[in-house]
Amino acid sequence: MRYALYFTPAEHDPLTEAASRWLGRNAFSSAEYPAPDDTELPAGEITRLTADPRRYGFHATLKAPFELKDDVSEAELMGAVERFAAETPAFDIPRIVVGQLGPFFALVPASLHPPLQDFAAAVVEEFEPFRAPLSQADIDRRKPEKLTPPQRENLNRWGYPYVMEEFRFHMTLTGPVEPELAGPMREELDRRFAAFANRPLLVDGLAVFSETERGAPFTIHSRLPLAPALEHRKTAP
Repeated sequence: MRYALYFTPAEHDPLTEAASRWLGRNAFSSAEYPAPDDTELPAGEITRLTADPRRYGFHATLKAPFELKDDVSEAELMGAVERFAAETPAFDIPRIVVGQLGPFFALVPASLHPPLQDFAAAVVEEFEPFRAPLSQADIDRRKPEKLTPPQRENLNRWGYPYVMEEFRFHMTLTGPVEPELAGPMREELDRRFAAFANRPLLVDGLAVFSETERGAPFTIHSRLPLAPALEHRKTAP
């Protein structure tokens, strides 16, 4: 069993519904959907190009998948997540957009947002005591020889290269897209996610995803709401 700490909107949030139907699977319910047919991209191409994120479900990685240490239990992990969520205020990402990270497309912040960076770093650090050390196979899978020195240091220290200063929030919408399909894919995603792009995104929960065995689809074990946003506290009677 592996666990991961991700952000995803609530189960019935319109963004969750739209992204789940685009990816072909809902990580809350495990419901599967056919590839969209209201697109100029061939359905078979959409199925192929969303295969990788479909397995993980719609999310943004905060703490990458990990096995628990032998001396900690799932109940202890969940208790810590509940405490952390209850003590951490929700906040807005001011604006999200459809972006491209190398050959991948994702919903990303329009610009670096320090409160988001701080939140992600806090999740990584807070739950590090629960993570079992990586196996050599896990380390090799990350191809450390291709990582930058800070990324290799993160891999050794935190079990994942893209944390702390290397962290870039992204809610993945595709696997790698070939250059000849990048233009049509960009047009399709701009159209399909127009209702959500160029608007704020409320980060109001922390989700525990789980994977029963390596390669199995990730499902949402629990999604814990964050505390009320600070500005809401200030205006409360």
